[in-house]
Amino acid sequence: MSFWDVTLELLKGFETTALIFAGTLAAALPLGLLVCFGSICRFWPLRWLTRLFIWVIRGTPLMLQVIVVFYVPGLAFGMPVENRVAAVLVAFIINYAAYFSEIYRGGIEGIPQGQWEAGQVLGMTRGQIFRRVVLLQVVKRILAPMSNEVITLVKDTSLARVIAVGEVIRAAQDITAQRALLWPLFYTGVFYLVFNGGLTLLFGWAEKKLNYYRG
Repeated sequence: MSFWDVTLELLKGFETTALIFAGTLAAALPLGLLVCFGSICRFWPLRWLTRLFIWVIRGTPLMLQVIVVFYVPGLAFGMPVENRVAAVLVAFIINYAAYFSEIYRGGIEGIPQGQWEAGQVLGMTRGQIFRRVVLLQVVKRILAPMSNEVITLVKDTSLARVIAVGEVIRAAQDITAQRALLWPLFYTGVFYLVFNGGLTLLFGWAEKKLNYYRG
């Protein structure tokens, strides 16, 4: 099997990797914000329920969560999950929403209380204060930890293979098993390095764009 043939096979697997990454990011970012609002709201039952959810998700391995989402509906309710990629996406979205919510919460709670009070003195609602005064400062504060989580997400997509989803590492494992070639497994590292390199440049550009704002 030639280098080009291996590259084409790995690119097919990387399409699934990119799909998991993009789908997770698109859904977990807004969901994490909702979870964050639940964890800091004044209605204590919702606050503690949300924090319990975060504790459970952050305290258990993502691999286990993927297995639970894929197998438990069939074992417990007789409704097996047919789409393996969908099961992976559900597990990843729930997991990363919990992590993102804590990043959001740290950014919001890091804003001095005086800024909220100043907005209230000017007659602004809490929603207006958040949108017009707090939001840009929060974005700047959370950009570095968020970039770490996003890069971790790229690497975590390899856990999809636990339920036989054909992401890039699974594709390399299949080649290794069928062709007795070990180097394709190491070659997958190039795909991750290139992808993460692009993300690193993107986040670096975003940080420079926000450097003017020193809230």
